[in-house]
Amino acid sequence: MSKTQEKIFLFLSDFIFLNLAWAVYYFVRVETGWIKYANPVQFLVPLVVIYLYWIVIFSFTGLYQYWFVRSRFDEFASVVKSVSIGCFILFFLIFIDDTINNAPIISRFLILIYWLLTLLLVGFGRIIIRGFQRNLLQKGIGLRNTLIIGEGEKAANLFEMVTKFPQLGYKVIGFISLGKNSDVKYLNSIEKISETIKKREISEVLIALEPGEKERLVDVIKFCTGNDVHLMIMPDMYEIVSGMARTNQIYGVPLIEVMPEIMPPGSKLFKRIVDIVLSGLILILYSPLLLISIILIKLTSKGPVFYKQERVGRNEKVFTMYKFRSMVQNAEEYGPEWAGEDDPRITGVGKILRKMYIDEIPQVINVLKNEMSIVGPRPERPYFVTKLKNEIPYYYKRLSVKPGITGWAQIKHKYDSSLEDVKEKLQYDFYYIENMSLKLDFKIMINTIIVVLLMKGH
Repeated sequence: MSKTQEKIFLFLSDFIFLNLAWAVYYFVRVETGWIKYANPVQFLVPLVVIYLYWIVIFSFTGLYQYWFVRSRFDEFASVVKSVSIGCFILFFLIFIDDTINNAPIISRFLILIYWLLTLLLVGFGRIIIRGFQRNLLQKGIGLRNTLIIGEGEKAANLFEMVTKFPQLGYKVIGFISLGKNSDVKYLNSIEKISETIKKREISEVLIALEPGEKERLVDVIKFCTGNDVHLMIMPDMYEIVSGMARTNQIYGVPLIEVMPEIMPPGSKLFKRIVDIVLSGLILILYSPLLLISIILIKLTSKGPVFYKQERVGRNEKVFTMYKFRSMVQNAEEYGPEWAGEDDPRITGVGKILRKMYIDEIPQVINVLKNEMSIVGPRPERPYFVTKLKNEIPYYYKRLSVKPGITGWAQIKHKYDSSLEDVKEKLQYDFYYIENMSLKLDFKIMINTIIVVLLMKGH
């Protein structure tokens, strides 16, 4: 089954068994009369609220993320972790409510009954879904279109193994050559792999490189970036034995999962919620200052209040970024160029706006449109991206995440006014991309507030 179908089945299973868990709990809690309660307990409203609560918890803990043919034990272990986290939060919410309403202490421990019911029922539902999915795969139903990259013995062995075990879910469409001029027995070369992925509707890419071809791995990942595919690497046996690689080994097929998304799904969801909430608060709290800025820009210089410019976002998607205009009108009539700290094109009001970072505030509109984030690498213009991609190796990594209003490079490096500055700041961007976390995002936000308060902007 496809990724979409898989998620639909998981949501349906959770819908049935989460509501069933609540119904059984309600029966034990209310209808049996075994446990006394101070206040009448409703059925329908809590059922809806608690179901939505669990969907949020399961999303945060990764129960709806991509599933790579894990064992049913691993699936149940994930359910145990998620349900335990959710019930732990519920326990404290109930504790606070009981304290406020002076409820009997016994009501707090009813959560243990609910924990066990939810764990067993949701876990049972998940095991049924995974077993059903595995049976379909074994019959050749729902296999995912797969490419194998490589042209040596490892690629041939990998093809033999995944063909032998259809439960893995791979339907090998063909091989991709490492050379620019691919042989007729290969679908294409790695330079044109993106074209092949789209044409053949590929969702899985298995990489099987010979020991002497390891340097090509970066190229493979580079050319796959921007496509909705899942990458798996077949490691050398020495790497497995020496503990240098963490592998998933199902049916004797060792594969390393390449995770282009550093942040887990729950953290990404929370990051997006933070982006929306902070953007809304900034627009509301800064509205008087924004109004004053609009008036000053309009009164002191000719031209529009807002400066609109094309920027390159995640996966090289071009979008229009908004800022308050801080330069004279038609400042780039002779072509794109970097703005220096004492650039004569900057207006008097513009200098103040830049110093206080007020000119950046309209970008929260881009954040609300999901084109940018509060924290991330600064988005560059298409002209400079093309130039930088040709001059800086691995620049594509910078385009693998959503750009941001502020970032690690912005708080650690001065305002960039040349290609050399951009190259230096790129190292900070790489550090952020490789260490993305909510903790690092909050650290950057706090440092940004300090920079703004000390008026260290440019």
